[in-house]
Amino acid sequence: MKKLLILLFCVALLPGLVLGQNKKRANKNKSRSVVRAGVYVNLFREAGYSQADIDRKVEKAYYAVFEGPQRVFFKVGDTMGYVTDIKNHDARTEGLSYGMMIAVQLNKKDVFDRIWRWSKKYLQHQDGPREAYFAWSINPETMKRNSPGSASDGELYYITSLLFASNRWGNNTGINYYQEARRILDAMWKKDGTGNIYNLINTEHKQITFVPEGSNYNWTDPSYHLPAFYEAWALYAGDGHEQFYRDCADTSRVFLHRACDPVTALNSDYTEFSGKPHATPWMKPGFRYDSWRVPMNIAMDYVWFGKDKMWQKQYSVRFQNFLRSKGINSFEDQFNLDGSRPEFILKAGSVINLRHSLGLVATAASASIMNENKASLDFVHALWNAKLEPYDDGYFDAYYDCLLYLFSLMHLSGKYQLIKPQTN
Repeated sequence: MKKLLILLFCVALLPGLVLGQNKKRANKNKSRSVVRAGVYVNLFREAGYSQADIDRKVEKAYYAVFEGPQRVFFKVGDTMGYVTDIKNHDARTEGLSYGMMIAVQLNKKDVFDRIWRWSKKYLQHQDGPREAYFAWSINPETMKRNSPGSASDGELYYITSLLFASNRWGNNTGINYYQEARRILDAMWKKDGTGNIYNLINTEHKQITFVPEGSNYNWTDPSYHLPAFYEAWALYAGDGHEQFYRDCADTSRVFLHRACDPVTALNSDYTEFSGKPHATPWMKPGFRYDSWRVPMNIAMDYVWFGKDKMWQKQYSVRFQNFLRSKGINSFEDQFNLDGSRPEFILKAGSVINLRHSLGLVATAASASIMNENKASLDFVHALWNAKLEPYDDGYFDAYYDCLLYLFSLMHLSGKYQLIKPQTN
C-alpha cells in the first residue's frame, strides 16, 4: 500500500513537473496568438534585430512598393490611385485590395482612399447581376476592362480592409467604409445564380469559390482560404450571418488539412472542395505562385485567433523542413506536391524559369511565427537579408514578389493586425 501511495503521489506531480519544464518556452510563445490582448509577436526582435532597424526595414519596403522608382502604386489626379501588375500591364483586384490592406494596416489613409475610389469608379459593377462585385482586371492606360468577372479573393480583401478602415478611421471622413463593406456583403447574399452569378462563398460547401460565376463556383483556390478574415466578418460586419462566417472559418481550417500534403505540406494552386488538385485548361496541378500565399494566410489565422494551433504548428514544421531540404538559400518556386520538380512550369515574365523567388522566401519566413523550433529563425534571417533586385536571369517582379515581401515583413514585425474599433 505504501508503494502504491508513493506511485500515485508521483503521478500526481508529473503534470506539474512537465509544466515547469515547458513553462519558460510557453511564456515565450504565448504571444503568438493573443489577439484579444492586443499583443502581436515581433519575430524580428526574437531574431535579434533592433526595433529601429525593423521599423526602417518596413518603411523602406513600403517606399519601394508605393513611392520609389520601381513602385507599383500610381496616383491619379487629386483623389484616386491604383496598384498595377506592371509585367502583365493591368490593374487587378488582387493588388488593389492588397494595397488597401497594407494602407489601413500602416495607417496610410490617403493611399487607402485613393485606391478605393479608383476601384469603385472603374471596376465595381453598379447594376445588373454582378452589382457590387468587381471586374477583376483592367488596362489602366486604356481603362478597358479585360474581363467583367470577379476573382473572389479580391472581394475578400476589399471587404475586410473596408471593415478595418471603419474601425480605424470611422465613417465620417469622406467615405463610409462600413457602408461600402456592407454593400458588397449584402449584394453577395442576393446572388442566387441569376445571370450565372453566385455568392462569393459556395453556400453548400461553405468555401470560397475560385470565381462566383458558372462552373467556377464549384471549386476553389487554397490561397483564397482566409479563416481569419471570416472571423473578422463575424466580429465586425454585423449583417446577421455571423455564425455562417465562423462556420466558413472552421471549414477553411479543415480544408487546409486536406489540401496540404501530409509530408511536404505543399498544396496545389487550384483544388476541389475536397482539397484534391483541380486541373484547368491553363494550369496543371502543382504548388505555384498562388500557393505561396498559403503559409502566410495560415500564420495570420494562428496569430489572430489561434483556433487550430496544433495542426498549424505541425504544418509549419513540415513546410519549412521541406524547403530546407531543397536548400534554404536555393529552393525553387514551383513543385509537384510530392516535392519533385514539375514538368509544367508556369511562366512569369518573358522567361520560363524556376527561381529562388522573393515572394516564396517571404511567405516561408512568415511560417516561422508558428514554428517554435529556434532553427526556424534561419528563414527569418533569409528574408531580412533578401534584396529587392533582379534575379540572375534579369527578371524582377515589383508587384507580386514585393507585395508578398511587404506583407511578410508586416506579419513578422507584428504590424499586421486585427484592427478593432477605436475606443475613446
